[in-house]
Amino acid sequence: MTPLPTIEVTSLRLATAGSVDDGKSTLIGRLLYDSKAVLVDQLEQVEEASRRRHGEGAVDLSLLTDGLRAEREQGITIDVAYRYFATPRRRFILADTPGHEQYTRNMVTGASTADLAIVLVDARKGVLEQTKRHAHLSSLLGIRHVVVAVNKMDLVGWDEDVFDGIVRDFHAFVDGLELDIVYIPLSAKEGDNVVTLSERMPWYAGPALLDHLETVDVASDRNLIDLRFPVQWVIRPGGDGPDHDYRGYAGQIAAGVVRPGDEVLVLPAGKRTTVSAIDSFDGPLDEAFAPMSVTLRLADEIDITRGDLICRPDDAPTLSREFEADLCWMTDAPAVAGGRYAIKHATHAARAVVDEIEWAIDVHTLERDETATQLGLNDIGRVHLRTSHPLAFDDYGRSRGTGAFILIDEATNDTVAAGMIRE
Repeated sequence: MTPLPTIEVTSLRLATAGSVDDGKSTLIGRLLYDSKAVLVDQLEQVEEASRRRHGEGAVDLSLLTDGLRAEREQGITIDVAYRYFATPRRRFILADTPGHEQYTRNMVTGASTADLAIVLVDARKGVLEQTKRHAHLSSLLGIRHVVVAVNKMDLVGWDEDVFDGIVRDFHAFVDGLELDIVYIPLSAKEGDNVVTLSERMPWYAGPALLDHLETVDVASDRNLIDLRFPVQWVIRPGGDGPDHDYRGYAGQIAAGVVRPGDEVLVLPAGKRTTVSAIDSFDGPLDEAFAPMSVTLRLADEIDITRGDLICRPDDAPTLSREFEADLCWMTDAPAVAGGRYAIKHATHAARAVVDEIEWAIDVHTLERDETATQLGLNDIGRVHLRTSHPLAFDDYGRSRGTGAFILIDEATNDTVAAGMIRE
């Protein structure tokens, strides 16, 4: 396997999670406000909305992310609110996800592309069932970095013992999960330990939240496998022009690095060739890496179409019509053995049958129910799938781009499940 270079990551995708009223939206609002990422007109709108809700007083920073009217009326987050901000050290793409159990599917959507999850815990309530559920989902979704933000420390008198107890409880629950966890006590409302360290918790020796977000290393998470290039479009200009012989394969690199002269393997055909050139909107490239969108030209004419995958011969993915996967079910009609759906995997489309439901996660105990025969709305479970055509896939833990898929109801065209392949 060709050694993979270290690629500097200048952006971080993060998602919030936790139970209702733990203060997720307020924390995100505080991050945006204290990092000077709020426009003047946005702040004016939030100030006006705060006066309508609370009367004169402090600005309700949660309104910066609670964008839906229903959320503002109920005081909860029911959709995924995306925000973008930057500091001199890093750019951030942030998803504020719902805390209600009934919106678990929205949490999965928001966290599916995250590098890091911020799991909030109300210092007064401790680790709750929904807190555990979101931590478990973060692990299933391949998020390796977790910040446990123990919020509302101002309401427990900045008590170190309260913080230590929550750390013990959470650590006991996640023992055995492959997570890099940092615990930070803070007050989103007051701003303590969010952007700057608090003088009211001198016993805490770690970083402020923003400092950790700016420095956490996620580059190694994105270089676990070699080249994965799902073909999205075959470019053939045709005609009698100067480029009538041009044949290129366009797409977005899902993983790894590619250079002219590299030997590659095309799946499912199993043909080997070499990369003759890499084209981009700005011209030819000497190197391309994930997640760049480029066009590859190959030395040999091979029958390649949309949905095929270009990879390294010595680090090829699995090619099979059958695999196991974890599903998050997203519709009212349950998943049962024998259910038939369309499957969208990378750029490949096929049909799939649920051969077997192996187990489901009990929403209350978070333990496996080996007797489960179906998956209902917001349920998580392990299934065995069989597809109409072979798919070139990796374990989701190694590559999200080639380890994730969605199932679609062909009658309604609704997305019914998000899936993570487990080899």
